[in-house]
Amino acid sequence: MKNTQAHGSAIKGILGTKLGMTQVFDEQNKVIPVTVIEAGPCVVTQVRTTEKDGYEAVQLAFGAVDPRKVTKPEAGHFAKAGVTPRREVAELRTTSANSYTVGQEIKADLFNPGEIIDATGTSLGKGTAGVMKRHNFRGFGDGHGVERKHRTSGSIGNRTTPGRVFKGKRMMGRMGIETVTLQNLKVVKVDAEKNLLLVSGSIPGAIGSTVFIRSAAKKAANEKAGA
Repeated sequence: MKNTQAHGSAIKGILGTKLGMTQVFDEQNKVIPVTVIEAGPCVVTQVRTTEKDGYEAVQLAFGAVDPRKVTKPEAGHFAKAGVTPRREVAELRTTSANSYTVGQEIKADLFNPGEIIDATGTSLGKGTAGVMKRHNFRGFGDGHGVERKHRTSGSIGNRTTPGRVFKGKRMMGRMGIETVTLQNLKVVKVDAEKNLLLVSGSIPGAIGSTVFIRSAAKKAANEKAGA
């Protein structure tokens, strides 16, 4: 997973596995769709400090893996931290990094019901898609005189000048399999015994994929600005 940025705030986070979706009822007997996440247990494998690394962050590792399937540098890194090799490693920038210790275990009870969080995952792959599906292009009309090009993109360049297609031009191609972050989701329920988090709404990724749950960055920034 990629590094998650939360500059200047005491962000907390945990890696987990998306198990699927279900629904629960709130106090007003209203149905709430939720995503079930097996959050942790994670282990702290490194603590970065401003003096040594130039910034504060915590490195989290998650998921059991066969020790034979990790590279020697990775094996040495885990051995130095005194933990068994893990499948996923992610870094969380936070100003409270000095409150963590190498080897510390983090579980789902890190979060409480009602907290606002951000969820990062890898979106589902859609395969090769056209411009209408991939970029919401309008397409051509269905009136008389239109050739059978209703779902094409139209012109992608302009004759001799510039005589080429600019980089970034929205065209057909592979859709999905991108890192997506949904912000300001609510933790509906926490099951500390089973390490489960129930988060309102949907979260990017397939069932069984790894997701990163962390404190809402915008909410933390707003609280800091208000302070």
